[in-house]
Amino acid sequence: MTGFAINDILEKTMVRYLEENIKIYKKKTQNSASLFEKSKKYHVNGVSHNIRFFEPYPFFTKSAKGKFLEDVDSNKYVDYWMGHWSLILGHSPKPVRQAVKKQLGLGWMYGTVNKMTLELSEIIQKAVPVSEKIRYVTSGTEATMYAVRLARSVTRKKTIAKIDGGWHGYTSDLLKTVNWPFDVSESSGLVDEKHVVSLPLNDLEKSLEILKSVKDDLAGTIIEPVLGGGGCIPAEEDYLKGIQEFVQKNNSLFILDEIVTGFRFRFGCLYSTMKLDPDIVTLGKIVGGGFPVGVICGKNEIMEHANTTKQGKSERAYIGGGTFSANPATMVAGHATLSALEKKGNPVYSKIDGLGKEARKQLEKVFDGKVIVTGKGSLFMTHFIKDEISQIKNAADAAKCDNALLQRYHFEMIARDGIFFLPGKLGAISNAHSNSDIKNMINVSSRFSSTL
Repeated sequence: MTGFAINDILEKTMVRYLEENIKIYKKKTQNSASLFEKSKKYHVNGVSHNIRFFEPYPFFTKSAKGKFLEDVDSNKYVDYWMGHWSLILGHSPKPVRQAVKKQLGLGWMYGTVNKMTLELSEIIQKAVPVSEKIRYVTSGTEATMYAVRLARSVTRKKTIAKIDGGWHGYTSDLLKTVNWPFDVSESSGLVDEKHVVSLPLNDLEKSLEILKSVKDDLAGTIIEPVLGGGGCIPAEEDYLKGIQEFVQKNNSLFILDEIVTGFRFRFGCLYSTMKLDPDIVTLGKIVGGGFPVGVICGKNEIMEHANTTKQGKSERAYIGGGTFSANPATMVAGHATLSALEKKGNPVYSKIDGLGKEARKQLEKVFDGKVIVTGKGSLFMTHFIKDEISQIKNAADAAKCDNALLQRYHFEMIARDGIFFLPGKLGAISNAHSNSDIKNMINVSSRFSSTL
């Protein structure tokens, strides 16, 4: 039998296997199917966030607690998506639930300054040295949008450098080179793409070459210490130090987007472990305790540009906040989460980092050369490699892997095993997960590997 014939048989077998998984899923999620048909009457593509859709339709969640999601058909799923990676303590953890319940009795929207904001800011400022001044918003998108505006205001320059595959929300200022191929515009309706340049992660020589080409108009760079949506790829310390050195010598701003990484691996930010000195850091996700949040943290001299009592219209960085910024519910949820993480002797980080390390090790073992598993600490992502890929150092490497196969792998676990990864995305381990959860995931991964 020829190689072509064998490949044809294997492909047909995998198609049949996928069809079986879809059949199983549809049988288990009939109420979700009905709700999705109704949802399409009201919502674009039936969802409220692009990435929440997956074929044939997403299940509808009715409740979440600990490590579990439960859908409207009463199926339970061990969740590794964890609210867009924001729920480090798991779903509805007791300290957060109690704090929010108490606050709801006192009101959840004031529209004025409040004491709860001070209490959260005090914890953040102690843990994140660059946060000499803080401004709250209600999403990571707003935080990065305002960080870029600050950089342009401070430097009086326009060009921002980001990373290929870097995701900083849907702000028009940074919606470029997010999805492969990177030389194609992400969207119609964008009007200022010429003032955004993009760098290949972990390729310092090429990145510096690009930065030098725009140095006279470079307002700043914005980088995730671990590339999240672009493949769960850690930035190398020497790479970040090299970018920082160039940027700061150029009198531009060095911005780190720690919306995913802030308080994920340690109590504080990742940049402190690499002795970096950013001008601005953005936070989100974990610091909101599961409620909407974005945070701009910066050095005094930078953040003072947003002080409208001292700056005129032509000098100020008008970064506002928002109707729901620093709302009491978010502030107490964030405070309760960080207080739980800060407790002396708290084993959360050592526990979840250990589970993440074991997951990466065992996934590579059971897939036996078919995958590269990237990540750090409690974050991990499985990449099904193709012939030309031997390492994954940046988003271009990740994009050349078999993402369709990754989505089939994730969907099979949803359909057959009650394990939920948002198909095609990285996994996040929470304090609610256990060794047995990792072992079960490895066992079902071994079964999937045997079909390849």
